[in-house]
Amino acid sequence: MPMHNSQSVKYFLSVLVIASIASGNASSAYAQEKAAADRGPAPKPVELLKDAKANPYCANIADAAADARFAWQKETLASLEKQIEGRIKVLEEKRAEYEVWLKRRNEFLAKADEGVVAIYARMRPDAAALQLANMHDETAAAILTKLSPRNASAVLNEMEPARAAQLTNVITDTTKRTQENEKSG
Repeated sequence: MPMHNSQSVKYFLSVLVIASIASGNASSAYAQEKAAADRGPAPKPVELLKDAKANPYCANIADAAADARFAWQKETLASLEKQIEGRIKVLEEKRAEYEVWLKRRNEFLAKADEGVVAIYARMRPDAAALQLANMHDETAAAILTKLSPRNASAVLNEMEPARAAQLTNVITDTTKRTQENEKSG
């Protein structure tokens, strides 16, 4: 008959006390009183009978309790899974929305870039040089790379040498990074 640890210890102590009382092997009345005080009152035979009935009951319902706990955990996991699936669906919708928005934005920027490049291509080189000298490095370099080599060289020729060298470095670094990405990718 399987027992739980605390119940088996209690049962063992009860049997030990009964056995020592029955055999009369207690060394002194003092030792008996001290042992009884430490353990509490001796269990009655009726209590032992109740414990003996409780142990099989506990053993019999242990599987049912474990099954109930597993069922509860399964329900909880299913509920959490539904919540996560709902969140994933919302995120997928947002991602699709952002992809559409990004595509429209990139198309607009491509059209705007073409227009800006066309404007700089038609400008006088000295006027274009003044404009590009005051722009952000990457923006100015991007415009210069889209100009024809003849127009780009004329614009760079009109710039201060330090600024022209700086923009040329940005262009060559960008070209190197693009080539490295193409090789690695």
